[in-house]
Amino acid sequence: MSFPQPYRGFAEAKYHKLTLAAEGVLLLSFNRPPVNAWIDPKWRELAAILRTVRDDPEVASIVVAGEGRCFTAGLDLNEQSLGSVIAELPDGARKAIAMRRHIADFQEAISWFEHVEKPVIAAAHGVAFGLAIDIMSACDIRYATKDTRFSIKEVDAGLAADIGTLQRFPKIVGNDSLARELCYTAREFDAKEAREIGFLSKVVDGGRDQVVAEAVKTAALIASKAPVAVRGTKIYLLHSRDHSVEEGLKYVTALNSALLQSDDMPVAMLAVMQKQTPKFSKL
Repeated sequence: MSFPQPYRGFAEAKYHKLTLAAEGVLLLSFNRPPVNAWIDPKWRELAAILRTVRDDPEVASIVVAGEGRCFTAGLDLNEQSLGSVIAELPDGARKAIAMRRHIADFQEAISWFEHVEKPVIAAAHGVAFGLAIDIMSACDIRYATKDTRFSIKEVDAGLAADIGTLQRFPKIVGNDSLARELCYTAREFDAKEAREIGFLSKVVDGGRDQVVAEAVKTAALIASKAPVAVRGTKIYLLHSRDHSVEEGLKYVTALNSALLQSDDMPVAMLAVMQKQTPKFSKL
């Protein structure tokens, strides 16, 4: 099979371009020109795509990128669909309940980068503002081009970030003072600083094609590994992030008692002894 080729698992995508970029690697590109700004139908479509991909054994890892000029400039502030719906409700309580439901659904859509259980690599270029930080913070690995500009932009739009940045970003960078500075001021920071604070693991020379190629290379390496081990590792890392060491150890003990019975272990060991590339069953 030659790559890249169109991904057939979700043919109805309107706001995303889906491509099999390598064996087991899905390239999911935001595709709403000119700056991939987000509206309700876009994030609802994203959640549907990731639900499909979670259960697709042909996909073992995912690269997330933006088409065109940038990764994403964040929310489309010209979109007023929620405001018009709320305006029709008769009182504050009903408006609050509708707003709460909307925010929770939006949060869940972005959290699907974690729920998908397959490693996700963000490959950013251009600008990565606002919702871009929510998205990248929910991904496992983050790359960017040297000229990418970042901003936790929400305070400039008069709101507190509510889709995951405030919960995930401080844990990623491990510097509470800096995280608060960036969240309170919305100041831009470049890829060099993003790498220095631990938000990025790789800064790539060139443009979109170059950073996507680097991400696909890493994703293909991940896709070649034992799928039960990779999926289990992501599940354990996410659990351990939000629990104590002792709780994490008990969790991995309980789940690994089942996962260690996978055929992947003997396949991997035999391949090492025979100095061959292992061939694992898909998951």
